[in-house]
Amino acid sequence: MQFPKTFTDRMHRMLGEEEFSTFLEALQQAPPVSIRINKAKAAPLPGLQPVPWSQTGFYLPARPFFTLDPAIHAGAYYVQEASSMFVEQALRQAINLEEPLQVLDLCGAPGGKSTLLASLLSEESLLVSNEVIRSRASILAENVAKWGSGNVLVTSNDPRDFGRLSDFFDVVVVDAPCSGEGMFRKDPQAIGEWSEENVNLCAQRQQRILMDVWEALRPGGVLIYSTCTWNEQENEANIAWLAEQEDAENIKLQLQSEWGVVPSQLKGVEGYRFYPHRVQGEGFFMAVMRKAGREETISHGKNRKKKCKLTIAGKKEQAQVQGWLQQPEQYTFLQYGEVISALPESLFEAADEVYQNLHVIYAGTELAEIKGKKLKPLQGLALSQHLHKGAFEVADLPLEQALRYLRKEDISLGTNGNDWLLLQYKGLPLGWAKGIGNRLNNYYPKEWRIRMELPAALPEESLVIS
Repeated sequence: MQFPKTFTDRMHRMLGEEEFSTFLEALQQAPPVSIRINKAKAAPLPGLQPVPWSQTGFYLPARPFFTLDPAIHAGAYYVQEASSMFVEQALRQAINLEEPLQVLDLCGAPGGKSTLLASLLSEESLLVSNEVIRSRASILAENVAKWGSGNVLVTSNDPRDFGRLSDFFDVVVVDAPCSGEGMFRKDPQAIGEWSEENVNLCAQRQQRILMDVWEALRPGGVLIYSTCTWNEQENEANIAWLAEQEDAENIKLQLQSEWGVVPSQLKGVEGYRFYPHRVQGEGFFMAVMRKAGREETISHGKNRKKKCKLTIAGKKEQAQVQGWLQQPEQYTFLQYGEVISALPESLFEAADEVYQNLHVIYAGTELAEIKGKKLKPLQGLALSQHLHKGAFEVADLPLEQALRYLRKEDISLGTNGNDWLLLQYKGLPLGWAKGIGNRLNNYYPKEWRIRMELPAALPEESLVIS
């Protein structure tokens, strides 16, 4: 694998002769494979090596064909690069996760950090997960729905739009678009796209993004900034610049020596570097900052606007869907167009303010679509962590049938009926089918379907969950 000379010269200067040689050797090796378990849905196979800085991250001994594991489609785990799971340490060390928080994941797609945040935040917290590119925002919404936490709003907005939500967020995560040096061994295409000019452009864009979103962070709030690159311009220099521009305070994290994470400093601001010869992971940088100003209890959206944009569902529709969730009394049931969704009642005012100011494409748990006088259950409900299975007839599928269902093929269970059926694999809900006499109509979302042909020999069991 050949790397740009300006890149290798710089890394040589940064690391020194001996360490640079080890670094280059690591870049020629296969990247490790890591996943993060959704503890609300599954448990990892015993014996998997844990990611040391994450309570739910694990390394796999080999890369399985994830597409052929129904558990990943059910949101039982997420394939995430191990280094990026270090965001968990920033949250645990710098933030009281027991409190109800309003959190923004500004550059959320495809969903690794958003699903991590959703796992760590309390049920009384609101996560806004944003992606400016609409096609990527749809992928983000899919992964958020599969994770099924129910307290997330997915938006598709430019970073500057968040200035409308002044002092709104307690935590802002900016996993900034970058030159991608840390992904060289995982994504060889990144090598061909790299240039010093692109590094400079990325650094300038990152500064604009930080300024655009800074207004939305409340005084005393925490910013978590990360990239998957190693150059100083996009990392330490940008954070030192932010500290000077906004009088922001740097938050230092406690590291374990066995982690292999390298602290770095510029102008008194500390960040954390991940090198592939020191950690089991890809290149990564992260720093944590606190916004200047007195920490105050924010009203979290209450009474900021008299007129609500969100619409409460009708009593008839509410009565039909209430039994579909566990503890339905904790939810507000909303209607947007023909879709009925559920949002924790405590988040209504804050969510409404987000709707007032941003373009929301997915919210809470989508329960049903109104079809004339009847309701059609939706995929978000099937994958919700709060689904009440007892409200539906359930059928467990063997592996091949589960995969054919996920390919949106017609399947038969040899039963008769004319009702909705929740299909699952090893107890993990996959989606809906509708009985029509002795056949089933497959209601798996067309845009989510498995497109590959199934091989003649299928794996015997999941290599990830027990």
